[in-house]
Amino acid sequence: MKYQVKIIETLSRIVEVEASNPDEAWDKVEAQYKKGEIVLDDTDFDGYEIYGCGESKD
Repeated sequence: MKYQVKIIETLSRIVEVEASNPDEAWDKVEAQYKKGEIVLDDTDFDGYEIYGCGESKD
């Protein structure tokens, strides 16, 4: 019998940015992330979760 198991890895990083308010800071960081200026990698590993998904269909 085969079973499916899901693994979720979490990456995280705290980024400092100059801004006049929290909303502007959020917007700036989101724009940098979307442009690929901020790229998380294995040094940003923050944990994992493993879930059982049940039996395989085949």
